[in-house]
Amino acid sequence: MKEVIFISGAYRAKTINDTFANIMHARNAAIRLWSMNFIVICPHLNSFLMDGICDDSIWLEGDLEILKRCDAIYMLDGWEDSEGARKELGLAIKLGKKSYFEVDDNFGEYDD
Repeated sequence: MKEVIFISGAYRAKTINDTFANIMHARNAAIRLWSMNFIVICPHLNSFLMDGICDDSIWLEGDLEILKRCDAIYMLDGWEDSEGARKELGLAIKLGKKSYFEVDDNFGEYDD
């Protein structure tokens, strides 16, 4: 059975252009992972520029619920700077999910 993988990384940024760049970064990772035969959940595209529709906590709560139903998490470069991504990784580890990390534009598996 194919793995369902959740993409995690920074969404928000200081400018709308930087936010858009974060979304496109996640989209490019999703394309790469789909081409590797993963089933991909990309929250960046699920809530594409929907800022202000509801409280930010609703987005994170929803993302955590989606993550619970996935097999693995894929951490985009720069994830460490995102509070939401750190929470997503913490949950994935707590639930025993596989954790993958984008490293120099290569796909690599994280070993604790």
